[in-house]
Amino acid sequence: MIRRTNTAGTPRKTKPKGPHPHKALSPAFVRSAPPGKHIDGNGLYLYVQPTGARSWIQRLVIRGRSRELGLGSGRLVSLAEAREKALSNRKLAREGGDPLAERHRLAGMPTFAEAAATVIEQKRPGWRGPRQAAVWRRSLERYAFPRIGDRPVSEVDSADILRILAPIWHVRMQTARTVRRRIGSVLEWAVAMNHRNDNPADRVLAALGPQNEVVRHRQALPHREVASAIATVRASKAGLAVKLAFEFLVLTASRSGEVRGAVWTEIDTEARLWTIPAERMKMKRGHRVPLCGRAVEVLDAARALGDGPLVFPAPGGKLQDDKRMLRVLQWHGVAAVPHGFRSSFRDWAAEETDHPREVIEAALAHVVRNPVEAAYARSDLFERRRRLMDEWAAYVVGHGRRAGR
Repeated sequence: MIRRTNTAGTPRKTKPKGPHPHKALSPAFVRSAPPGKHIDGNGLYLYVQPTGARSWIQRLVIRGRSRELGLGSGRLVSLAEAREKALSNRKLAREGGDPLAERHRLAGMPTFAEAAATVIEQKRPGWRGPRQAAVWRRSLERYAFPRIGDRPVSEVDSADILRILAPIWHVRMQTARTVRRRIGSVLEWAVAMNHRNDNPADRVLAALGPQNEVVRHRQALPHREVASAIATVRASKAGLAVKLAFEFLVLTASRSGEVRGAVWTEIDTEARLWTIPAERMKMKRGHRVPLCGRAVEVLDAARALGDGPLVFPAPGGKLQDDKRMLRVLQWHGVAAVPHGFRSSFRDWAAEETDHPREVIEAALAHVVRNPVEAAYARSDLFERRRRLMDEWAAYVVGHGRRAGR
């Protein structure tokens, strides 16, 4: 070590000239090194105590201050591992980062599974029911958690996401897209919480490639066969609540969830009106449904199902299972799903009536996509929709006869 004197005559230390040590130690030396500090390179030292205990220490200048970092026991951390840690810390410090702060941050870093649980709880109030949270959790438990559930959320990278999605990307295409979106939501939360700087779920689409998926519309009947389907379900041995709910669904051209979740406080039979609140609608907009005469008869029959709040309850007053109507249709050979009867109604209205498109779309509670058109669509065209739904009821309940013909 070269010593120089300052103006006061006191010797001061200076760095030795020449190249700095680089990988000066060997595994054999690490095992037998005498007490003392033995430099390896990149600020890495092996510190051997008089007792023989060994540990790795790194000296770094972090944001202008000289610091020492412990890198672990010499018995547990190999020379190669210590060098890797030292090089990573040095790079981070040269870029203006703080390895110590990063270590403290990682100590409180949630795992991907813990972050997912937090995201689900934050989203839960905005969902229509508890089922949405369960669906989210099941998809992540099945596809994501086995690979990255225990990984710190900061360490999940695009390669991890590719390994999760690649096996299902061209096989279960819709599922794969859904899983990618949900992983992306968890990682987006991590970005917002400063746990990471990027969202690798956004970068994997190019590597996965296009999905050559054939669009499959929900199975629906030709409108001429709807009356027969109603008669088939009426004559079946299904429960009264299921049969009434199905007919009500067809007559109102509504979605299954809207019908199964209908409560008596939404119904005004005198005004022949069903008012569905915004929180139960797909597009989060309240919807008024005009009720035809047969729909009111269905509601009168439903009063015998109990005195609970639900109009079409399952046994015990519970919400009907979302697959119950579908199973009844399948058992009786009706080649359609409950949602498909909205398509049947849409086709009938377009082919067999002269009602304007905006009236038909309003009957289906579709939102006007064109912003200019939407600005003028102030009315829900209720009375015009009532005439349309009365004609639909005459068509399907009257076994194919259109009202007015």
